[in-house]
Amino acid sequence: MEKNYAAKDKNKIIIIEKDSIAEELGLEVGDRLTKINGKPINDIIDYFYQLADEYVEVEVEKKDGEVWLLEIDKEYYEELGVEFENPIMDKANSCSNNCVFCFIDQMPKGMRETLYFKDDDSRLSFLQGNFVTLTNLKQQDLERIVEYRISPLNVSIHATDPDVRRLMLNNKFAGDVLDRLSYLIENDIEVNGQIVLCPGYNDKDVLEKTLRDLYALSSNLKSVAIVPVGITKYREGLKPLTVFDQASAKKTIDQVYVLQNEFLKESGSRFAFLSDEFYMIADTPLPEYDDYEGFIQLENGVGLMRKFEFELDQALKQELSLPNIPSTTIFTGTSAYEFMKEMVGKINKKYPSLDVEVIKVMNDFFGHTITVAGLLTAGDIINKSKDHVLKEHVLIPEVMLRTGEPVFLDDVTLTEFEKRMGKPVYVTKVEGQDFLDQILGRKLCQNQ
Repeated sequence: MEKNYAAKDKNKIIIIEKDSIAEELGLEVGDRLTKINGKPINDIIDYFYQLADEYVEVEVEKKDGEVWLLEIDKEYYEELGVEFENPIMDKANSCSNNCVFCFIDQMPKGMRETLYFKDDDSRLSFLQGNFVTLTNLKQQDLERIVEYRISPLNVSIHATDPDVRRLMLNNKFAGDVLDRLSYLIENDIEVNGQIVLCPGYNDKDVLEKTLRDLYALSSNLKSVAIVPVGITKYREGLKPLTVFDQASAKKTIDQVYVLQNEFLKESGSRFAFLSDEFYMIADTPLPEYDDYEGFIQLENGVGLMRKFEFELDQALKQELSLPNIPSTTIFTGTSAYEFMKEMVGKINKKYPSLDVEVIKVMNDFFGHTITVAGLLTAGDIINKSKDHVLKEHVLIPEVMLRTGEPVFLDDVTLTEFEKRMGKPVYVTKVEGQDFLDQILGRKLCQNQ
């Protein structure tokens, strides 16, 4: 998310890690890192690249304006142990596309400003796993990625057919994605790809062509995740789009399954993976645990449920004596509702005294076509809770909150939410062991 950072605060240090090089050298919060090895540090990639040596000279401007030049002997990839106010130490590159499926274009007015910023920055791809389209990059930018070894890189591909990709991204420069990917891969940059699948645009024959084209690059293009388009009720003035239904989702699963088997026989990898949402829409069983080949694309919801179930099954093998298991209300989205009931049933089978209710929350804020828990707002959950008598504790998955902060999409804090619920509220990771611990009352820490 984009913020404005004043030039005087560029590269300002906000955290000094304990027992770090920075602490040993006497650096302080508020100091600014200006140069490494005599070269200005313009962004986080400069910082990592210049720091990757056993001897470095670091120039720091102290809070009082005094300039220190520090000579540092360290391990080759050892960092200083600092965090900066701006994580990428520069303004993030905004997106030059106008994608037909862009979720930001489908959001209501009046939300916090940072939610409307469209980033398309290769540095955020490297640091945070964000997906980029590569359309913002000039040749010198691609060369810098290679020189600085910005790898792995997550790329939103969507289609390899130039005309289809230009149409979907509404960008006349978007058609050369295969050339750009080939350049990166030939120079040993590892890439993970993403396809947002939109019925009528890049599905069916276009999808097959895209996957075959990408598979031909699979020496360093490690995987491709395929996720269904999400459509909110706020599409006034936007191009028409349809969502997947049970029949079309099932056809897509069958189509990709055939290609997966072909790729697996040839290379030992399925290469392309569908997100869990396709299987939920199609009401079709998820692939087996080993079929996900190490869960390369969890951030895209690929295999998250199967991994969660496996972890829960492992956790349930423990023998525990728990005389006082608290009763719990769990809120989730419509797509995960049946799955969560099944997971609670597994726990209930081992612990018969378990008293847990799973509540399905429709997304009134964005529209009922949005079914994932991660896009539910506090307001929708609160409204739904009025129809139920809540148990002793309320449990929500951490995907409902902003990354690293206890805040919902509608800017309601976790503390405010708890007050409105009138019950202690706990947050669970999307991990089987953590979920079990929370349900059994072994890890209940109030989120104040």
